[in-house]
Amino acid sequence: MNTVAGFDETIHAPLRLRVCVMLAAVKELEFSKLRDELDVADSVLSKHLKVLADAGYVGLRKPVGLGGRPKTWASLTKGGRAALSGHLVALQALAQQAALDRAQP
Repeated sequence: MNTVAGFDETIHAPLRLRVCVMLAAVKELEFSKLRDELDVADSVLSKHLKVLADAGYVGLRKPVGLGGRPKTWASLTKGGRAALSGHLVALQALAQQAALDRAQP
């Protein structure tokens, strides 16, 4: 896949960036696993997942689990993977520029 660099304000928020990176490594993750790994409250994670879902970057599914309680599962969409890749390329370019600026007298 050819990645186009692009700084993405939606992904750039620290918690959303961490969510996207975590989801990029797996097919999907259960809400409680994300919450525990990120060490945030349910409401905080819900808010950030909604922003990512509204942008089309994260898919959410809520199958009914044992005992009839639905569990929320999150996955990075194809568009989300492309946006994350582009954002990471843009961040790498910024880091390289900063290194060049420091190297010059």
